[in-house]
Amino acid sequence: MGVRVNKSALKKQRKDEKRRLRNKAYKSFVKTLTKKFLAEQDIEKKKELLAQLYKYLDRAADKRIYHPNTVARKKSKLAKLLNQALQSQTAQN
Repeated sequence: MGVRVNKSALKKQRKDEKRRLRNKAYKSFVKTLTKKFLAEQDIEKKKELLAQLYKYLDRAADKRIYHPNTVARKKSKLAKLLNQALQSQTAQN
């Protein structure tokens, strides 16, 4: 006896794979932006990157690519890092 093939199950598998790849690409993009933010030395560019990161993280939370609490934690950590960079810059001046 062969395994029964359900058309709707096959369609769901195709959709799931497309979504998995889309989510993976989105997460990869967010990680790349985060690395750029961490590597950036100029404070103004760092602020711009943070605003861009917030935008993409919020969108990821809306689309449930990341859990909303995960996004909140990431945003908090990034803001903390920016504030540390600002404080170290003002201490140097």
